[in-house]
Amino acid sequence: MARSRTTRKKVAIFDVDGTIFRSSLIEELVRDLVKTGAFPPQARHIYEKAHEQWQAREGEYDVYINGVVSAFCTYLPGVSYTLLHASARKVSLEHKDRVYRYTRDLVKELAEKGYFLLAISQSPKIILEDFCKNLGFHKTYGRIYETGPDEKFTGKIVDLHLIANKANVVRRAMEKENLTLANSVGVGDTEGDIPFLEMVEKPICFNPNDKLYRYARLMKWPVVVERKNVVYRVQ
Repeated sequence: MARSRTTRKKVAIFDVDGTIFRSSLIEELVRDLVKTGAFPPQARHIYEKAHEQWQAREGEYDVYINGVVSAFCTYLPGVSYTLLHASARKVSLEHKDRVYRYTRDLVKELAEKGYFLLAISQSPKIILEDFCKNLGFHKTYGRIYETGPDEKFTGKIVDLHLIANKANVVRRAMEKENLTLANSVGVGDTEGDIPFLEMVEKPICFNPNDKLYRYARLMKWPVVVERKNVVYRVQ
């Protein structure tokens, strides 16, 4: 008699920046690269004003973080893999406990229930892997930056078409890791997470921005907010 196919694993999908990590990994990575001299001081000029405007509630966070990404992409070419990897590991270690309690505890709970933990982020994979591994994730998807024959970064992003839409990432992971969306859980904080939140059975909008909050209300998705030491569930 033919052997039955291996049972598919339940999956829990998490965004990372702003959902688990209480900041942005690429933001902390760029700061360290400037501090250590891997990036020149003028890299800060790309995002400094936007940061000040956001802090003063006069500008949008997206403008600021897009500036950080722009600074990273501008000054990454020519940086060695060894140097970036060392910086990424240091930042991951320094900030490994800078997480939200709600999502940290949810990750632990789902792991104990046998879920396959999948992290998807637009941050560089080189920093995501160490950070997410510390939390118990089984697979991490992030932006992969190309290196040349000399092991120095060219600045190009590998498979941007894949990581740009998180639903594409989920489909690839489903096939490669033998996953099922039955009883699946998804947690995100911005409209960029909507593609995978629409795929799971149990979407959770955690500390959502305005666009995701409005969509969540339309779809009647649960909204959870963590503020200081209190977790609110918005009806």
